Amino acid sequence: MYEYAIVWEWLAFAVRWLHVITAIAWIGSSFYFIALDLGLVKRPHLPVGAYGEEWQVHGGGFYHIQKYLVAPAMMPEHLTWFKWEAYTTWLSGFALLCLVYYGGADLFLVDRHVLDISSTTAILLSLASLGIGWLFYDLLCKSPLGKNTWTLMGLLYVALVAMAWGYTQIFTGRAAFLHLGAFTATIMSANVFFIIMPNQRIVVADLIAGRTPDPKYGAIAKQRSLHNNYLTLPVIFFMLSNHYPLAFATAYSWIIAALVFLMGVTIRHWFNTTHARKGRPTWTWLVTVLLFILIMWLSTAPKLPGTAAVSPAFTRFAENAHFPAVRDTVSTRCSMCHAAEPVYEGLVRAPKGVMLENDGEIAAHAREIYLQAGRSHAMPPGNLTDMTADERALIAAWFESAAGTTTR
Repeated sequence: MYEYAIVWEWLAFAVRWLHVITAIAWIGSSFYFIALDLGLVKRPHLPVGAYGEEWQVHGGGFYHIQKYLVAPAMMPEHLTWFKWEAYTTWLSGFALLCLVYYGGADLFLVDRHVLDISSTTAILLSLASLGIGWLFYDLLCKSPLGKNTWTLMGLLYVALVAMAWGYTQIFTGRAAFLHLGAFTATIMSANVFFIIMPNQRIVVADLIAGRTPDPKYGAIAKQRSLHNNYLTLPVIFFMLSNHYPLAFATAYSWIIAALVFLMGVTIRHWFNTTHARKGRPTWTWLVTVLLFILIMWLSTAPKLPGTAAVSPAFTRFAENAHFPAVRDTVSTRCSMCHAAEPVYEGLVRAPKGVMLENDGEIAAHAREIYLQAGRSHAMPPGNLTDMTADERALIAAWFESAAGTTTR
């Protein structure tokens, strides 16, 4: 049973690695094409149907790029499609959501001080929110309101803020931010899968059949691509937010999330305007800094205190014979940092929001304590509290013996 925890950890690492690699590929290609599209220049010598061109230099060579708003007169012999970066990013991200948050729902997903629900109910709510979110967004885009891009963006922002508030009323703070990122990323990936790629296939099919493609398909795809462009940076923030409890573990976390979306817009607006050669709107950086300062101020709001009660899912770790000795070790070696008010100099909040001050908290984080301090020397960092080899062996024995038992 205890080896299962190690295999699970390595599996999560492998999926996370895949997720990061594919996300880099997707975001990189997306940002490149947005910059390319905005930097196109119209010149009189362009071929019929070409919208603009751009010269670029990279890797010791020059590139001459032309864009057709609808399609060229003839189907190119070789056509490169950009789709699997987006698909694999979402699939690996969903797999990671299953491994970490669904597999560890009692610890990472459910906070019974926020909403007393079962792990199964929480998982079903998570799945439903991702699917319903895309359906709502897609219907909004296809409605008469979708004809105005900026009105649509405003409505999308209101919906995202509402979801931020809703997630904080259901899940742990950490899970709420992660789900907000997953909710947004689902919209972005579904845009590629359900709208952008099918529209491009229609254009290609028309070319092959000798028909003149309808320009509306390119216009619709471009609108969805614009949404993806402005949503990318907030998604990255939310996916990394589990490292920053000052963002997710405060009373105003949903307001912080709302401001993060605005920061994404101001930053991307500067880059988009610059790439389009329409000036350098430096005011966007001032607004971004002010928003960030406001976020820092909001993060000082206190988190509601938890309870020392042991969750039924972790009872076996608290009832194990080794637990009293492990509790003493953790209190001596770990709780100086992992506390509501850390006493270690320079720490304002517990690292990653993990507190180990009572039986309930220690039992709930049994697997993390085992992996970080029992089977490895990752914690305490630099062994600054001088945890001994015997104490690490005790932690390992505690988890391994408790993992082989069942909850009463």
